[in-house]
Parts: sequence; structure tokens; C-alpha cells
Amino acid sequence: MARRGIMSENLKEEIARELGVYNTVKSEGWGSVTSRDCGNIVTKAIEIAERKVMK
Repeated sequence: MARRGIMSENLKEEIARELGVYNTVKSEGWGSVTSRDCGNIVTKAIEIAERKVMK
């Protein structure tokens, strides 16, 4: 069974651009992004979601 992502690809790519890891994603794929950077992407996505909920 395929795992369905909660975060859209567009949002992940947008945050990756913001954090400066987008070139790695595009050239080598998500598997080459460090665990720390992935954690930072998740943290940023949570911050965005919390801001939307608080409105």
C-alpha cells in the first residue's frame, strides 16, 4: 500500500527553497536531503499550519 503524504509537494518545495535546500532536492531527490533539513522543513510546515489555524 502506497503511503500518502500529508504535506503537498508544492508546499515542501516552497519550504525547501526558503531553507536553501531546493537545489539538492531537484538534482538528487528528497533522499539526499539531510535529516536536519527535513526536520527544519517539517518545523516550518507546522508553523505555517499553526498560523492558519490561529486566524
